Formats: sequence, C-alpha cells, structure tokens
Amino acid sequence: ETGMPTRSPLTPQEALVFAMVLVSAADRNMTDRELRTMGRIVTQAPVFDGFDAGHLPKVTDRCIAVLDQEEGLEKAFDLMRAALPHNLRETAYAFAVEVAAADAAATQEELRVLELIRHRLDIDRLAAAAIERGARARHARAR
Repeated sequence: ETGMPTRSPLTPQEALVFAMVLVSAADRNMTDRELRTMGRIVTQAPVFDGFDAGHLPKVTDRCIAVLDQEEGLEKAFDLMRAALPHNLRETAYAFAVEVAAADAAATQEELRVLELIRHRLDIDRLAAAAIERGARARHARAR
C-alpha cells in the first residue's frame, strides 16, 4: 500500500483521466500509444484547462491502485460517477473511446470496459455510436 488515497473524491478532471486509464489498463497492457493519446488529450482538451499535466502519472497510479483492490472496477466506476457532472459523461466516454482507438484494434477487454462505462454513465446508445464513429474516422489510416 503506497498510502495513495483510493477513497477520497475525484475532481471531474481526475474522473476523466480514470475513464481513459480504465480502458487502457483493461487488457493489463497500457501501450505507449495509449499513454501518448492520454497525454495529448490532457494537454489539448479545453476541459483540462488549469489541470497540471504533470499530475497525470499520479492520477493514473491512483486509478491502478483502486483497480487492484477487491471490487476495484466497481469502486473506480463509483468514484468516476460521483465526480462527473452530467454534461461531462459523454466527454468521459469520448476520451475512453479515443484511448481504445489509439491502437490499431481494441482488445475484447477494452471493448468490454467501454461497454461498462457506457452503462455506468448512462450514455445514450445513439450518442455512443456517434462518438465511436467519430473516433473511427479520426483514426482511419490511408493504406
């Protein structure tokens, strides 16, 4: 135990990071591409204005520490849900989808966690499909 606070509330921005980490860590393999995508989102997305990007590794570690507990995934969802105002729930899903799309193909575990995020955050099915379609378009490669 690193003494990291695993139960104290998250800020909305930390909750958005949790959403990305949950997907990246789903297959127990956080790739460089996924980590770079997370870094890009944190430094460029307007919702992270005022968030210290140097804080990202600490928030990532905290999420992993929560996941390592018994019922860790449920605890992570509870923390996220409590911290996210309604208007940022689709944002959390969009960022999670971006991270899943960072690698050429999302793993089954990543897809499962995305599905859980969609359900836990009450993301409308049509909104989710639009978010996923947008990510596919952004990550398409010219062969």
